[in-house]
Amino acid sequence: MTGLVLSLILTIIPFAVVMSGALSTLATVVVIAVTAVLQILVQLVMFMHMNTKADEGWNLMSFVFTLTVLVLVVGGSLWIMQHLHLNMMIG
Repeated sequence: MTGLVLSLILTIIPFAVVMSGALSTLATVVVIAVTAVLQILVQLVMFMHMNTKADEGWNLMSFVFTLTVLVLVVGGSLWIMQHLHLNMMIG
């Protein structure tokens, strides 16, 4: 029940910030990014039961490996696209 309540709160906060328009664009993006990271952590701990217990080590290790591969693929793709963009510039 705690995970559900936290997820709802972390979903409502950025929605309310965007709908109110009270903050600047940069502040709104920061609020959305921070609540997104917190939402990911809540999902991992409360619903996927990721923890640092010894018997759960394989789950955590596979998750870290997945994140590493994801960062390498996305980062490498962005790096290649940036390099291609620089080579295609005229003038």
